[in-house]
Amino acid sequence: MKRSTRQDSNESFEDFNPLQGKTVLLGISGGIAAYKACDIASSLRRSGADVHAVLTTNAREFVTQLSLQTITRNPAHCEQYGPNADWRPEHIDLAKKADLILIAPATADIIAKMAHGICDDLLTTMILASSAKVMVAPAMNPRMLEHPATQHNLEIIQNKYRYDIIQPDYGEVACGDVGSGKMASVESIVASVGAKLLVHNTLTGRHIIVTAGGTREPIDPVRFIGNRSSGKMGIAMADAAYARGADVTLISTVEVDRAYPVILVETAFEMQETVEAEFDSCDALVMTAAVADYRPLAVSSQKIKKKDSDDIQLELTKNPDILDLLGQVKRKDQVIIGFAAESEELLSNATQKLKKKNLDYIVGNDITVPDIGFGSDDNAVIILSTDGSRENLARMPKRAIAEHLCDVLSLKFVAMSKNAAPKARQ
Repeated sequence: MKRSTRQDSNESFEDFNPLQGKTVLLGISGGIAAYKACDIASSLRRSGADVHAVLTTNAREFVTQLSLQTITRNPAHCEQYGPNADWRPEHIDLAKKADLILIAPATADIIAKMAHGICDDLLTTMILASSAKVMVAPAMNPRMLEHPATQHNLEIIQNKYRYDIIQPDYGEVACGDVGSGKMASVESIVASVGAKLLVHNTLTGRHIIVTAGGTREPIDPVRFIGNRSSGKMGIAMADAAYARGADVTLISTVEVDRAYPVILVETAFEMQETVEAEFDSCDALVMTAAVADYRPLAVSSQKIKKKDSDDIQLELTKNPDILDLLGQVKRKDQVIIGFAAESEELLSNATQKLKKKNLDYIVGNDITVPDIGFGSDDNAVIILSTDGSRENLARMPKRAIAEHLCDVLSLKFVAMSKNAAPKARQ
């Protein structure tokens, strides 16, 4: 393969078009960082994207439509009721074209409007009318970003609507204040857009069940036996699979607000009943939940009172092993991924569980390592497969581990499809 050099004057990044055939709507709101929109538009176009700029009226105080039109080589839009070449409503026409909507910069005002469905101009109307992916690059004074209202609105658009937030940088902003609020660099924004558009819908058409959190086994009306699982790994896995196009069902002991179905359970028996009800229709089960191995043999209907005796005896009985039960009945076209949190002999214990429970993969982590695992946003794991392969993933965010597991799943489905027996000829 020939590599470009400075001597190859006719070859440049113009010849590399990873976003060829992709349409990006660049939404620009009224903040000082709007001046960077021209560079963003230019970089996206050089990457092959068909870029259409849409400005709020306030954004025109910082950047002109003519500049953006010249750079994108497409009309730059602003007026909600501006003239149109044909009969089609402009915001619907633009919304249908988009593979991705990028709001950069995103002020506190437009973030609030997106969170609450307000559409009082062309840009916000277009966002509401589109089914495209949405990415948001906040840019504002650090105190405005830190305000509970802004944080609440960001939480809504990220967790409820599944918009991607391109985190702002730390530094000095236009007013002279220093903090987090400076819009991410043009390079970071364009790279994020590219990564989002180039992730194929590898799990489209697949029904994936994910379990999350730790079960609570009641002792009496106020007490329970539980564990330290936060549910973060399972939620990250469900989010990643949903972003890949999967039909996701999250069965969780942790209440979360998501665009996909979330079934809330508490005990191991509730978890078992719900998973079994969904299992027959699924293509894959990813069992990240930490299900209690034991539960109290008897549950008091009244709060157990403190007694004079220093000791209390609590009799426990074994809970059903959900993974073991489903592993024995899974079909050849189904995949099960289990998790093993171990405090000793991680590899040996994980391997034993993989074989005994008839799993396709098991993800093991050492819970004795400080600052990762339970309650943390990060983890370090090993992934074992029935084919004998083994992967070691060093410390990384749980969402990154989830993305890797989505890759594992998609490759497994491809392999299963190739190995499926051909239908007999009539």
